Amino acid sequence: MAGKRLLNESCSDTDEPKEKRMRPKPSFASVIGQAVMVNYLYTALEPVLRKVVNEEVERSIGDRLRSFTRSPSLRIQAAEPEPSTLRLIFPKALSLPIFTGSKIVDEESNQLQVALVDTRGGQRAPVLLPNPIKVDIVVLDGDFPSGDRDNFTSEEFDRNIVRERTGKRPLLTGELSVTVRDGVASIGDIEFTDNSSWIRSRKFRIGAKVAQGSFQGVRIREAMTEAFVVKDHRGELYKKHHPPMLGDEVWRLEKIGKDGAFHKKLAFEGVNTVQDFLKMSVVDPPKIRKILGPGMSEKTWDVTIKHAKTCVMGNKYYVFQGTNYRIFLNPICQLVRAEINGTTYPIQTLSSINRSYVEDLVRQAYVNWSSLEEIEGISNEIGLLTQGEDMLDQYRNQQNATMRSFEQNAYLTHDSFEGYVPNEMQADCSRWQISQNYFNTPNENGIRLNLLASNSDDDLTSPKSFISGG
Repeated sequence: MAGKRLLNESCSDTDEPKEKRMRPKPSFASVIGQAVMVNYLYTALEPVLRKVVNEEVERSIGDRLRSFTRSPSLRIQAAEPEPSTLRLIFPKALSLPIFTGSKIVDEESNQLQVALVDTRGGQRAPVLLPNPIKVDIVVLDGDFPSGDRDNFTSEEFDRNIVRERTGKRPLLTGELSVTVRDGVASIGDIEFTDNSSWIRSRKFRIGAKVAQGSFQGVRIREAMTEAFVVKDHRGELYKKHHPPMLGDEVWRLEKIGKDGAFHKKLAFEGVNTVQDFLKMSVVDPPKIRKILGPGMSEKTWDVTIKHAKTCVMGNKYYVFQGTNYRIFLNPICQLVRAEINGTTYPIQTLSSINRSYVEDLVRQAYVNWSSLEEIEGISNEIGLLTQGEDMLDQYRNQQNATMRSFEQNAYLTHDSFEGYVPNEMQADCSRWQISQNYFNTPNENGIRLNLLASNSDDDLTSPKSFISGG
């Protein structure tokens, strides 16, 4: 048995590798060193492995979610809320231009108003809330919103509110908080303290927004005016008047600048006021065009005279009289009524008189304007200066005065009016511009008179303009 065991041991020894038989046992120091090395590697690799694992997990989850989203049967669509139809508006446009320190009013010179409306269906229906709401008045950049975009958010509106410049007073002063009751609120006195030239757009808007915490409910969209320029108050000294007044200096008219070339030319000829300008335009239009010279084109002239003709005329008459005549003129030297030898010719019958004679009387009245008798009174024949020609047409339709008869001394012919000037009027005929077209041979009753048909034009540059309604 001992021999067999020795034989087995010798066989097993030959089968084992020599390295295993020769490997020494590790020392305590080497074991500790290996342990430290493994711990170091674990500490260093843990963050990297953790990051890789997290990224793979997130990518896998993301792929799964995208596959769900692409599936129509699993997609969930969130309904977008409809935009609110409630909004604030300024019912009327602003009166322009606007100057610093001047009260801001609407185009009818009334206080600004802000209203609450419902814009559903493209309409602007007034809205009456059960409780009043507070509204803040602010200044906006003139470039907001960009383009014609009307779907801005409240946050965008707030970001475009313009504040005062550093070291300046509040940009807008006055009643900047109003209460909307019954769908509307009037804004008291507000005014700008600074011009708009310092921002990029060089324009402001006035906006209105619901005060924070004033209304709990759907959004009420903000209001804003059109963009406008705010000029320094000193610019108001040079602004045009709409409409101009008779006593305004002539440079208040469009296209005539203060101390400019046209202003100096007119002043040199004694045309200092709007009334002076209109009187000369009526009596001697070629002269006033000559004064202005070729520098005023036809287009510029049309703008100036159109502006002048919106002048408020008032209710004054000016009377020029002599031995056998008495004529009534409006403030710009247009004939309103004439009395010749006791016969009164109303405005609509003045074409029945010798026009040259009437025009001569008007020219004399123009030259002696300062000596004319002034009469104040209310008359439909004196009002606004033909703000367009519709006013005159309306006036003519309203007149019911009848023409005085000339049956004893006159008779009608084709395209003319013929008659006799009574002998008692011949003493005054020295002023008449006599020509073969007007007069024929006299007879015992007087001088035979042919009154030509009137001109159909009705502007300030034709002889007919001497007669304000004819």
